[in-house]
Amino acid sequence: MTAPLDPGLQPERTELAWRRTALAIAVGSLIALRVLPVTFDDPWWVMGGIAGLLVAAAIWLLARRRIRLVGVVLAREGNRGRMPGAAPLAALSVFVLATGITAVVIVLVA
Repeated sequence: MTAPLDPGLQPERTELAWRRTALAIAVGSLIALRVLPVTFDDPWWVMGGIAGLLVAAAIWLLARRRIRLVGVVLAREGNRGRMPGAAPLAALSVFVLATGITAVVIVLVA
């Protein structure tokens, strides 16, 4: 005998995890805004921090959109419906890839 599934908890935990991810990116970006221009003596390094803040905002918004869509699917189809939600993961993956490539270029050039 299996326990009944509470369809509201797992999507809520997932949204909270995406919020923590967005918050971590935002904090790292704010640190980059403060440290990178001073470290490299070039104000253009502010753009990296601004890009990170934009990505954090996009991930936050995509996660909020996803939780609303999941709520609609759960209300309509129960826990057997196809869940939406690859957009936050794709945005995070592209950001991490771009950050890694930028870091490698900085190390090789500097």
